[in-house]
Amino acid sequence: MPLFIQNKPLDRIRSTADLFDKNPHLQETAKAFRSKPLVDVDPKCLLYIHQREFAATTPADKWISVIGSDDATTCHLVVLRHTGSGAVCLAHCDGSSTWSEVPLLVKAVTSLSDACKEGRLELHLVGGFNDDSKTSHDLSLDILAAFQVQKEDIHLETCCITEMNDVVVNGTHRPVVYGIGVDVKTGDVYPASFPHKGPAEELRSARTFTGGEMVNIYDSSRGLVKIGPCTWSQNQDMAFWLSQNDDTILKYLSTSPRAEPPHFVQHMKSTIQFLLDHPNSDSLFPGGQPQLYHRTETGDWERVVQS
Repeated sequence: MPLFIQNKPLDRIRSTADLFDKNPHLQETAKAFRSKPLVDVDPKCLLYIHQREFAATTPADKWISVIGSDDATTCHLVVLRHTGSGAVCLAHCDGSSTWSEVPLLVKAVTSLSDACKEGRLELHLVGGFNDDSKTSHDLSLDILAAFQVQKEDIHLETCCITEMNDVVVNGTHRPVVYGIGVDVKTGDVYPASFPHKGPAEELRSARTFTGGEMVNIYDSSRGLVKIGPCTWSQNQDMAFWLSQNDDTILKYLSTSPRAEPPHFVQHMKSTIQFLLDHPNSDSLFPGGQPQLYHRTETGDWERVVQS
């Protein structure tokens, strides 16, 4: 079934400009969204989502109350929620395999909503900007098209993407909103930042850096974050990057060098150092088992020791 905007089916679109021209309501909701105050989310209630990750849960979750992700430049942040069950999913999509990823998100929410006869699926898209290579624009169209071919009716509520998420600062185009949070209890979506990106931040970044596919990292029935097992090949050539200056790293390791947040280069260096320190990933996953983390009573993530 098609996507719906204000209960009307969305026709095939050729550009994001076409989308916003035909649906001025989306422009207004995007302007309202990006003008919301930025929320600095408390890590003790947060499940943080890295690039090429997603997670889904329900309002009954005892361990988390916010799912969030940031550092999105050309990437898009996708929230899908069922208004009846309250089941909600957040994904950080970079265009690596959009058409196979979107069905995973839909299934994650619908599988948590099977017992609910009322309600509908609502979609919130945030991310991208007017980058020179039009990477953001292409990803916007791909995500919209992928949702249009799902068999479920899906209602597009927020669409703060590409040109509607663009601002020019000192002559350079940048995103207005880099990160979002979604309140698991209410479904409220808002601009957000996250000083803490755990658990296992470096491992998760290494998985994405070495080509890992989109993966569900959360078991909501047990409140467990699950990482891996994942593999990568030994590559000492990566040490080359640690000797390069910041501009070189930005130029070659980013899709949008002039729009990255200030910590991008340090994040890349720490990820590469982690891979150099762990040339064989087997030692990170004893017995081929994933790393599991649960939330302690103090709100911190703690690794579960598996027997």
